[in-house]
Amino acid sequence: MFDKILIANRGEIACRIIQTARRLGVASVAVYSEADRGARHVALAEEAVPIGAAAAAHSYLNQRAILEAARRTGAQAIHPGYGFLSENPDFAAAVKAAGLVFIGPSADAIRAMGLKDAAKCLMEAAKVPVVPGYHGERQDADFLAKQARQIGYPVLIKAVAGGGGKGMRQVEHAEGFSQALAEARGEALAAFGNEAVLIEKFIPQPRHIEIQVFGDGLRALHLFERDCSLQRRHQKVIEEAPAPGMPQMVRDAMGQAAIRAAQAIGYCGAGTVEFIADGSGDLRPDGFWFMEMNTRLQVEHPVTEMITGVDLVEWQLRVAAGEPLPLAQEDLHITGHSFEARLYAEDVPRGFLPATGPLTHLAFADGCRVESGVQSGDSITPFYDPMIAKIITHGPTRAIALARLRQALAGCQVAGTTTNLAFLGALARHKGFGRGEVDTGLIARDLAALIHCPPPAARIKAQAALAASGLMAQSPPGQGDAPSDTLDDAPSDTPLGFTLWQPLSQAITLRHGEDLFTAQITARGEEGAPGYEIALEGTIIKAVQQPAGWRFDANLAVPWRVVGDVVMIFADYGRAFIHVDPLAQGDSAAGDAKGDTSVITAPMSGVVKAIFVTPGQAVRQGEQLAVLEAMKMEHALFAPRDAVVEQVLEAKGAQVAEGTALVRLAQNAQEAQEAQGAQGTEEKPTLAP
Repeated sequence: MFDKILIANRGEIACRIIQTARRLGVASVAVYSEADRGARHVALAEEAVPIGAAAAAHSYLNQRAILEAARRTGAQAIHPGYGFLSENPDFAAAVKAAGLVFIGPSADAIRAMGLKDAAKCLMEAAKVPVVPGYHGERQDADFLAKQARQIGYPVLIKAVAGGGGKGMRQVEHAEGFSQALAEARGEALAAFGNEAVLIEKFIPQPRHIEIQVFGDGLRALHLFERDCSLQRRHQKVIEEAPAPGMPQMVRDAMGQAAIRAAQAIGYCGAGTVEFIADGSGDLRPDGFWFMEMNTRLQVEHPVTEMITGVDLVEWQLRVAAGEPLPLAQEDLHITGHSFEARLYAEDVPRGFLPATGPLTHLAFADGCRVESGVQSGDSITPFYDPMIAKIITHGPTRAIALARLRQALAGCQVAGTTTNLAFLGALARHKGFGRGEVDTGLIARDLAALIHCPPPAARIKAQAALAASGLMAQSPPGQGDAPSDTLDDAPSDTPLGFTLWQPLSQAITLRHGEDLFTAQITARGEEGAPGYEIALEGTIIKAVQQPAGWRFDANLAVPWRVVGDVVMIFADYGRAFIHVDPLAQGDSAAGDAKGDTSVITAPMSGVVKAIFVTPGQAVRQGEQLAVLEAMKMEHALFAPRDAVVEQVLEAKGAQVAEGTALVRLAQNAQEAQEAQGAQGTEEKPTLAP
């Protein structure tokens, strides 16, 4: 076994690897960028080495700096985690050339599976079922359109070097093929530097089922399947193992196909063979096809660990150190069921835009496994993937494991940044998902219901008002704690002020989203116990402090947190209320730019990846104006109406903050003429009447 390894990664996977390494007595070296100087993985490792600026290209993708860090610290091996350099064959080769061990497959194995078209040809030779399609080298548009017709619509265009849904387009009819091909090629070229695509038959009701494989270079085995069908734009959201409704004969067929795939390339280490299965009926042995192989550890590997009792990172270290596979196929068994939910900093109602900001509070429910690279006080930055944590549950049955996932999500507390927690909770409660009726289109079909956020109950508003007033600051442990700066504003003897002949009373104004409301708090104790009446929106809620804690009517108060003027009530996956000074409200409508379609702004902090328009150019509604890259994802910005571009305010490559104006459009015909006239007498395109 190694004495010391370097982890060429960050976040939760770096923390996860450190945990197993420490249990095995192996010292860990962390590397970090300027943005991660105070990160959790840096604090956990025995040693930590800075490797560059915040941008991944200058740090976590900087092969030279990582290899130098390994040399300086005396590390014997490098674990790449997932993402970044984990599937870069040149890096794997460079690690070996430096006299170190790459904890993963060989560079040749990574290359063999790196391009989807070549991998599928290899799989066909290994008798692994492959989706009908065209995987050849010829790439002229007319030829590809002909191949699509022969395959039969609907088809899927996929970048050969793709991943994460980039460079992928579904085409329903021949009329839409040319545009979809151009879009897929453009996205693939920007993301991977390779515009080549393949064409596949689209499976109308697909399930995404993957097999965990492990090899030692001589033999391979599988550790059963995971169902990753709950996806949004080809990004996994909730994974589970084993797959619901999986017959044993199909499991055996998939497992053997995955082993043939691994053995075809002499695979060593952890890998995942991904299949697409026909989910229109029962799973069957002739109803699944090879999609791709990920030559690394997967994000969702914990669900496999939970049902098999195997530590996959331990196996990685042991096999990389020269040991044979720790177990044989017949030694592996499925015990119970497991789920994993990915908690992200993202704004679901705004199209799942990545969110940034401080994590002022982060806590998880008892009884679940949590893998996270952040903690309270950290910040989510625009430089990396916005994952906050993976929440994993296990139970003897699927129903029990799912019930525990619901509890774990309901008990999760996140404050300071927007998250997808409520969306995850809605998915976990989805009746079809509860019955095991899963396919990759479920989220898209039911998106409106899944992102619907009902207004908070009156008692939740009442608790927010009382917490904002500072009157709940002396609550028992476990029901929330207000920072000391809020206690100073709440004198203990007469917290609501002094009045003659009338009960003490105070008005508190709060904002929840776009909703502004005022609560009138009146002191009305009961039998010596502190108590209040909170009147709001025609309802009166009675709040009484009892030995067990505050109660609002008959309900025990839910956990809460007050930070500055923000009151976080952890009910319904978290409700944020802003304490507002009514005197400072004024008439804000006049300066409200809501609904203004003249300025296209950055929906989040990021880098301007591309600008497609110039001043004076006529654009149609829905035409792409720019692309913003944030947290490894690209976000296209489109014209909200027919217009003429008046100004381009930011250049390609600019780092911009959320809300930065990027493009200004002319509001009317006169402004359009002025914008064109400003460009001189040169003939410019104009809008059609």
